[in-house]
Amino acid sequence: MRQVSRIVLLDPDDRILLLHGFEPDRPTDTWWFTPGGGLEGTESRVEAARRELAEETGITDVVLGPVLWKRHCAFPFDGRRWEQDEWYYLGRTDRTATHTGGQTDLERRSVSGLRWWTWEELSASRETVYPTRLVELLRTLLDDGPPDAPVLLETERV
Repeated sequence: MRQVSRIVLLDPDDRILLLHGFEPDRPTDTWWFTPGGGLEGTESRVEAARRELAEETGITDVVLGPVLWKRHCAFPFDGRRWEQDEWYYLGRTDRTATHTGGQTDLERRSVSGLRWWTWEELSASRETVYPTRLVELLRTLLDDGPPDAPVLLETERV
């Protein structure tokens, strides 16, 4: 099981930053997802969250908050099956400019861009977003603030 840290990154206007991904061999098969990725070596979940955010977005000036959600997921991607244990951290930043120069080779082959979304834009979208309950989870976060303890999300299998 791959250990993964993800960031629910919000700007001062409460917009969320999502990456636009696609299957490398099927570029029309697309979805949106939060920044983040697998732990490397002995790094902690927080260290992985900061490293992944910097690599994928160029954003290093971030205040990391608590773990909001946890989930297990499984999906096919780039010719293999991925099984992940994901922790979603709240992140806040004043910086909205992004730079993708630190992305890995796989990310360069499977990420077509980034976008800051308002909750209204995200809720009106018909595009695939992961986790699938992100619209509902984000609304609760914006209305009520972070949960007292991480919310355990249902397992997603694709």
